[in-house]
Amino acid sequence: MMPLSMRRALLRATAAVMASACFSVPALATDTLRVSAIPDESPTELQRKFAPLGKYLEARLGMPVKFVPVTDYAAVVEALGSGKVDLAWLGGFTYVQAKLRTGGKAMPLVQREQDARFTSKFITARDDIKTFADLKGKRFAFGSPSSTSGHLMPRYFLGKEGINPDVDFANVAFSGAHDATAAFVAAGKVDAGALNASVWDKLVEQGKVDTDKVHVFATTPPYFDYNWTVRGDLDPALQAKIKAAFLALDPAKPADKAILDLQRAKRFIPTEPANYDGIESAARAAGLLK
Repeated sequence: MMPLSMRRALLRATAAVMASACFSVPALATDTLRVSAIPDESPTELQRKFAPLGKYLEARLGMPVKFVPVTDYAAVVEALGSGKVDLAWLGGFTYVQAKLRTGGKAMPLVQREQDARFTSKFITARDDIKTFADLKGKRFAFGSPSSTSGHLMPRYFLGKEGINPDVDFANVAFSGAHDATAAFVAAGKVDAGALNASVWDKLVEQGKVDTDKVHVFATTPPYFDYNWTVRGDLDPALQAKIKAAFLALDPAKPADKAILDLQRAKRFIPTEPANYDGIESAARAAGLLK
């Protein structure tokens, strides 16, 4: 009879092989499309923006769609990488992180037209901040550490202007979200901050920021940013249907326009991994990727 120690070793080895086999088999189908998004705005705003889009996707795909909220940017990347969500709204930097986390399998499908030429705004409530040089010795707020438009690209372009935030600023804060950065600046918690142009425009339109007090003093050059990304082992046919659903949204149709307006999109266009090579290069240059 096989010794107990050998039987246990064999069972452990068999279990490991079975586990490896399970993980190597592509998850080609899903009964419910699980969707998430980087928390670049408040949780209630994210839910409000997604609700009609979720209903639209259910109708187009013929399957339930569930929104899965997360607490931070890293959680979205991990959820996509571990197969806990199927589709995620990512920034350019979080897409790069997801690509690296999944060995290149995470696939960006579509982006808004403006995401091909996205920008960040530098804002302040101080009259003595008019240029990047005026930021030296001041308190500054970024959004999330993993935010493309709230941290990576502002930091990268600050570097192009000869500003090292970790050396030149009196203090660096991370607000966690773009709307929170605007609130930090308005409340005087920091002297200046960076957030994405889309959220800034929305806050201004909704009267949630006093432009007599808080104003833009600089704008970054354009770069690729947000996209909808799927986990790479999702059924290719379902991937194609998801992509087609986004591309079919027509601003000439009132119901579609309502969805697009919430996404702050005129329409969605196809995207591809190569569009984010510049983001990856910027992240490595800024020391945010090893």
